Amino acid sequence: MSSKRFNQGLLKFLQQSPTPFHAVSSLAAMLDKAGFQALDEAQSWKLKRGGSYYVIRNDSALIAFKPGSKDIAVSGLRMTGAHTDSPCLKIKPNPEVRKHGYLQLGVEVYGGALFHPWFDRDLSIAGRIHFQDSKGKIDSALVDFTKPVAFIPSLAIHLDRGVNEGRAVNAQKELPPLLAQVPADEKLSFDELLIEQLRQTSQGKSASKVLSHELFFYDTQAPGLVGLREQFIASARLDNLLSCYLSARALIEANDQFASVMVCNDHEEVGSASTSGAQGPFLKKVLERWVGASSKASDSLERALHNSTMLSIDNAHGVHPNFAEKHDDQHRPLLNAGPVIKINANQRYASNSQSIALFKSLCEAQKVPSQSFVMRSDMACGSTIGPITATELGVNTLDVGVPTFGMHSIRELAGADDAMALHKVVKAFYNR
Repeated sequence: MSSKRFNQGLLKFLQQSPTPFHAVSSLAAMLDKAGFQALDEAQSWKLKRGGSYYVIRNDSALIAFKPGSKDIAVSGLRMTGAHTDSPCLKIKPNPEVRKHGYLQLGVEVYGGALFHPWFDRDLSIAGRIHFQDSKGKIDSALVDFTKPVAFIPSLAIHLDRGVNEGRAVNAQKELPPLLAQVPADEKLSFDELLIEQLRQTSQGKSASKVLSHELFFYDTQAPGLVGLREQFIASARLDNLLSCYLSARALIEANDQFASVMVCNDHEEVGSASTSGAQGPFLKKVLERWVGASSKASDSLERALHNSTMLSIDNAHGVHPNFAEKHDDQHRPLLNAGPVIKINANQRYASNSQSIALFKSLCEAQKVPSQSFVMRSDMACGSTIGPITATELGVNTLDVGVPTFGMHSIRELAGADDAMALHKVVKAFYNR
């Protein structure tokens, strides 16, 4: 597959995935098309060697796997992990705010979002709604308003002359988006707007009452290739839907020889402590049902994990030309220069010499360059699902990702060659 074709698929996936719920729906559609069979956690599973399967939890996390033809306890598992969530603005349960004739919606900040880029953007709303239908049954549906329905206007510089000298944003007071200008006597209900939106979906046609929702604002600007020579991908949610997409494509294209797994967790940006997060039981329970049932030996899963490797794939910090001093002098990853191995002495990243050696050998075999990132010793380091998964399962793990700019912004930037390059290495990892 050419890099251009790969990126076209990536851009389409990003556009179709404004929330974790939509990202999982998009991944499931990809897997369905490739012949994967959907499993239900509430039902018994009948797995076959040579099959391809996936299971979804909370509509926002997904695990896909191929049992392979080898003895799993001996050959181990080839696992990749990524996450479906991104920092954003989440709508509060009772959100309507009316001030000076304007309708606004109250929001919570989800994750470590950069606030300033959210101002002066055309915003829409997407997410999941639970509702009651005309017969009193509780159901749920995904919604996406798609068109711009909200805006967070900046305060004019004439009213805040010191704004360019640095000003903190008050999330409670200054982030509620503006939806409409309404007369004082007009009764405009947000729930009624949601009912209208629900009735446009196949599952919500009979919706009569909104019971609860998990809705998020997102930027309507489409992802695209940018730069004089189109060397960059600009999009929302590159962290970390880019990793979800390349992992899914690699798993789909991999052969069926080795047991292969892809997990896309939710809630990484807020600590991973949930039923669908990496700190929850999702992956371990799937492995117990699959690997444990594939052998009569009671220690089959433990043996398999001992022979396994996990690639925790999450975006890395490329060296910003305007802020090069923020990087360690010897560890300054460049965009379009290959995947970045992330290393931290205090285990904020799970990479060790064993997993690094394996990944570098895969890169060399695929003629893909690799880079290393270590945070400056006088700065705090972020983390990923890598250390959490390594702790929960005891599996050898590597943290790796493509270098990006603007991580946690409403719009991020990555190299146009890097996603395809890492995809090649991940596919080779599944086939090794």
